[in-house]
Amino acid sequence: MGTKTTRQIGDYGEDLACDFLVQQGWKILTRNYFSGHSEVDIIAKDGSIIVFIEVKMRSSSKFGQPEEYVTESKVAHVFKAAEAWIQEQNLMDNPMRFDIIGILNKKGKPPEFTHLKDAFR
Repeated sequence: MGTKTTRQIGDYGEDLACDFLVQQGWKILTRNYFSGHSEVDIIAKDGSIIVFIEVKMRSSSKFGQPEEYVTESKVAHVFKAAEAWIQEQNLMDNPMRFDIIGILNKKGKPPEFTHLKDAFR
């Protein structure tokens, strides 16, 4: 098997994150929601709360933890896409929050998850 594309690696990280959330009783509403150039990796429900989740996966923590790679620019894009989704679904009055899931996926070891709830406002 050849080298994986960035999209394939991202999809795999999101698969892992979805499995992680479902195991905790969450419901996945949608994945890879786009609005213009803005995207939310996962939109899920934690009880009655709609959660917009950015997923970052790395194979090493040599240059920092995966969740540290979420930039201010990325946060702005997640907000934009979340706002569009909320309006589209007519859920403006629903409680919501923004989380980050960092996944350290070292070769030969099970993935390690860091779930930062309410990571940015």
